[in-house]
Amino acid sequence: MTPKFIFVTGGVLSSLGKGLAAASIGALLEARGLSVIMQKLDPYVNVDPGTMNPFQHGEVYVTDDGAETDLDLGHYERFTNAKLSKKCNYTTGSIYESVINKERRGDYLGGTVQIIPHVTDEIKRAIQGAVNGVDLSIVEIGGTVGDIEGLPFLEAIRQFRTDVGKENVLYIHLTLVPYMRMAGELKTKPTQHSVSELRRVGIQPDVLLCRSEQPLSKSLKEKIALFCNVEPEAVITAIDVDHIYEVPLKFHEQDLDETICRKLGIWTRAPQLQNWEDLVYKLKNPAHEVTIAMVGKYVDLKESYKSLNEALVHGGVANNTKVNIRYVDSEVVERDGLAEVEGADGVLVPGGFGARGVEGKIKAVQYARENRVPYFGICYGMHMAVVEFARHVLGWKEAHTSEIDPNSPYPVIYLMREWFDYRSQRIEKRDELSDLGGTMRLGAYPCHLTAETLAAKAYKIDDISERHRHRYEFNNEFRTALEEKGLVVSGASPDGELVEIVEIKDHPWFLGCQFHPEFKSRPMNPHPLFRDFVRAALRHHNDKRG
Repeated sequence: MTPKFIFVTGGVLSSLGKGLAAASIGALLEARGLSVIMQKLDPYVNVDPGTMNPFQHGEVYVTDDGAETDLDLGHYERFTNAKLSKKCNYTTGSIYESVINKERRGDYLGGTVQIIPHVTDEIKRAIQGAVNGVDLSIVEIGGTVGDIEGLPFLEAIRQFRTDVGKENVLYIHLTLVPYMRMAGELKTKPTQHSVSELRRVGIQPDVLLCRSEQPLSKSLKEKIALFCNVEPEAVITAIDVDHIYEVPLKFHEQDLDETICRKLGIWTRAPQLQNWEDLVYKLKNPAHEVTIAMVGKYVDLKESYKSLNEALVHGGVANNTKVNIRYVDSEVVERDGLAEVEGADGVLVPGGFGARGVEGKIKAVQYARENRVPYFGICYGMHMAVVEFARHVLGWKEAHTSEIDPNSPYPVIYLMREWFDYRSQRIEKRDELSDLGGTMRLGAYPCHLTAETLAAKAYKIDDISERHRHRYEFNNEFRTALEEKGLVVSGASPDGELVEIVEIKDHPWFLGCQFHPEFKSRPMNPHPLFRDFVRAALRHHNDKRG
């Protein structure tokens, strides 16, 4: 069939949950047997979020093909089976970059390049370019209606309905219906103003998702429908939930998927949602509970570790266990000691960049190693594990990563100057003067596992593929010395040059990986490393209790 397009916009304020709403719509439509692709269009001028501070933007999510994208793409992949790529995330910066490159090449034949039609046409090409034989494309527009930088995107999707036919396009607008405690009632005026702003740029929403602390009554839905010119059944309560995986079920209870299919003229099977119902039941009825100390430097903004948080939840589901995450600032550990880490059932050091809080992370690694507490180091967390082992087991007190100490006599982690890129199938070269993105190893790379290791037991296969986002690598110059003292290289690139996973002998569960396994964890299919880490933490918890 001709592909259909759903555009999701937001109003009133940010962080209402457009990404979750879009992902949940994708999940519902897949449950009806439809195939979907999902796309995020971000109005900020950065070409991508790769060089943005996590405090500014939250997590940078990485796809198999090496795109550094918005964290909402993580929601899309966790909620749906959509295969996302570089074509699924565009920004103002990337759109303008493409337009300017075309202008420099003379593609516009000397004409005056303008926002309309040149920029809007480029946006529409980006939307069409992501569609590859699927039934539906769900496109989320970042920011909120009224933002000046978002206007070209809104104009582009306004034109899109005319281009592909009104029967093939649906506009869904997420807005806020706040509850005023002093007045004891829900207020619809912010939603009315938001829809008015959207209509001012020529877009009449077909469906309203009203974010609220409380369910909207029938009369309130009718009021919103009247003032916003939508059908009452197209006013949906997007109510606060305990677990994000409840959202598709809450939407389905209000027939959102039925309304979407009716408005787009799509006939489908009845939705099959048993797997979502089972998942939510497990989340709400765990048999066990563990506490994981996550020692990082972006802990003040939980969005910085969004995929990581969710992967731990998935690992908990696999073990019928609730995972409590204790966020520990590595600078506090560095300054005040390990009080916040002690007593945890497992220790996790996530990825990161830069020198801030490094010594606190190393202290956390040492605590986990010496006290036989399950340890999981991801990317930078693996680097810190190798540095700690070199310092305190081999006695190399000045061991470090050359990212932090370029003059260390024992740079056990360093910037590999030359390496074979399995994705491009060519030799890549890099140095400290390369662009930040240019020195990155990004996207999916193969890894061969060593038999009878924690990694091999977790995956139960010999060869895997995982997503990367890092610059510095394990230094093979020190590999033999480290292995002789008990460090185990349990995963490496097929040629053995790039160390991907390290473990420690005679420890209940101690593993560091160079890649980011959280990007491939799914609620229905938890990542094997997170599953086994939570299992080890549960075992440690039970052992403590005797």
